[in-house]
Amino acid sequence: MNFENLIASITTTDHVLKTEAVKAINKALTARNWLVGLYIVEFEQHGEDRAEYGVKLLDSIALQIDSKGLSARNLKLFRQFYLAYPDLAQPIKGYLSLSFNSKKLFPTIVQSMIAQLQVTENQDYRLNPQEIFDNLSYTHLIELIHIKDPLKRTFYEIECIKGVWIQRELKRQIHSLYFERMGLSESPEKLAELVKRKNIPATPIDLIKDEHIFEFMGLPHKVLEESELESALLDHLQSFMLELGHGFCLEARQKRILIGEEYYYVDLVFYHKILKYQILIDLKVEKFSHAHAGQMTTYLNYFKETQMTEGDNPPIGIVLVTEQDKALVHFATAGNDQLFISKYQTYLPTKEQLEGFVRKEMELLS
Repeated sequence: MNFENLIASITTTDHVLKTEAVKAINKALTARNWLVGLYIVEFEQHGEDRAEYGVKLLDSIALQIDSKGLSARNLKLFRQFYLAYPDLAQPIKGYLSLSFNSKKLFPTIVQSMIAQLQVTENQDYRLNPQEIFDNLSYTHLIELIHIKDPLKRTFYEIECIKGVWIQRELKRQIHSLYFERMGLSESPEKLAELVKRKNIPATPIDLIKDEHIFEFMGLPHKVLEESELESALLDHLQSFMLELGHGFCLEARQKRILIGEEYYYVDLVFYHKILKYQILIDLKVEKFSHAHAGQMTTYLNYFKETQMTEGDNPPIGIVLVTEQDKALVHFATAGNDQLFISKYQTYLPTKEQLEGFVRKEMELLS
């Protein structure tokens, strides 16, 4: 063995076993969430005291258990997951029976329930449940449960497995109407090849950087998809804003907010102790688009409705964007009160200061 062989052996071993470790975590996560969904449905249908809890059942469970990853929102998803994929019963039972005490995880009533499960949909175009369990993570499946058309869902299951899509790529393909475009395209095989070329290959790091895995394993949450350049800019931007003084206090970095069924992240949130308002800053390492303004407007409306306390003024937003040869700065504000806007302009860094900051940092980091 020479040094080159040594490096190749270590790299291969690291990649293969990391991938296997993540697959094991994903299977355990899928099994847990499916089982919890089954337990909830069973209780709703046959629980002795189910009438006592009614529509507050999920909130009551979450409050009683008080465990990371078992929020009322997640419990609702587990229930939807089980109802969408009842045919995972056998592969999950087989998986758990190999390593766990089945009697604890499968009480007699649950074993009876699993035995009675039958899939009534047309099997001609359905994937084998074992293949789904072996190749798709819970993160993939939670995207797929929202597709009600069985044929369409199976299409994405097949394409996801065939293309080794990570969750982000699956979501992108669904939102870009890949299924519909395949049906309408005169050359669907060319479209499939194009999507394959654009696909982001899955790696152990891609797979482990998953919100559900972080919750399941009790790991501290962190930003999942942040580039090194963006991270460095945020580090310096944070210092830049604080050094300006004028009453800025850092409230949060990568502030996670839940809007509907999706989590979103605001890069930086400051609070101005003099004027009593929050400043939301979003950094985009790309050319400005209308979508950026729309996203910030959504954040501002959310903060105005849910985060303001008595005495606070409406929050404001700053979107920082970059181009190859210059920096563009776009302000999005919530509310039209000119008095507040005038106050903000007194204490906020000027447009020129922000443009200068982005331009200088891009030159230093490029």
